[in-house]
Amino acid sequence: MTLTDLGNGFRDDDQRRRVQAVIHDRLADDREPQECRYLMRFWWQLRMPYREVSLEQLSLNVSQPKLDVLNQLISAIRTSHAEIDAWVATTQDAFPVIQDRGFRAASGGGG
Repeated sequence: MTLTDLGNGFRDDDQRRRVQAVIHDRLADDREPQECRYLMRFWWQLRMPYREVSLEQLSLNVSQPKLDVLNQLISAIRTSHAEIDAWVATTQDAFPVIQDRGFRAASGGGG
């Protein structure tokens, strides 16, 4: 299954940006660099018409709980705008915002 059609499934750019924010802020933890790299490639896939990442690559590099959430998102995108909104709400409840310790340390906030 290709992921190059995902960008066409959003109601508008605002909905896509909300989904991307959830991926960035709650799933892509830079303390897990390999997983983060593939989550961010998926993040780009939501906007780009070319192949950035495949489901096979995601399944090899993303933890099972996050992979399950991505599969739910893919299904939501292919189902309805309301399902995408529900995915955002559910995922925000399930995953806390990732605290970027590297940024805090670099900005003098400790680590």
